[in-house]
Amino acid sequence: MNREIITIKASHYEQVLASGVAEEHVQLFEGAWYFARDRVDMTYLIVTDRTYICPYKGVCYWIDLDMGDRQAQNVAFTYFDVNPGYEFIRDKIAFYAGRREATYEESVAVVAADETPRAW
Repeated sequence: MNREIITIKASHYEQVLASGVAEEHVQLFEGAWYFARDRVDMTYLIVTDRTYICPYKGVCYWIDLDMGDRQAQNVAFTYFDVNPGYEFIRDKIAFYAGRREATYEESVAVVAADETPRAW
């Protein structure tokens, strides 16, 4: 069985921020990868009190990247409370898919791996 590993890295240092098996630990939804919390390394990520209210999903909390000499706002986001029908994103950490200024996505297909790679 082929599986796809999705990894999000910080652009400047190529530090792995999140990694997981697609459809098992991470799900693509509305242009963002939603990772299970245990698949995200929060070492350089800070959940802020800045919010955005999505009329569909609920209150979104922005997550900033702080790597000492490199900082970036809004590299990820999370929903603690969600509106009905969006329970599947509650408490997940979401990163925009593709390449952004501060982060980028890597995708690797693996064949019948028994272990899920984790870079930290």
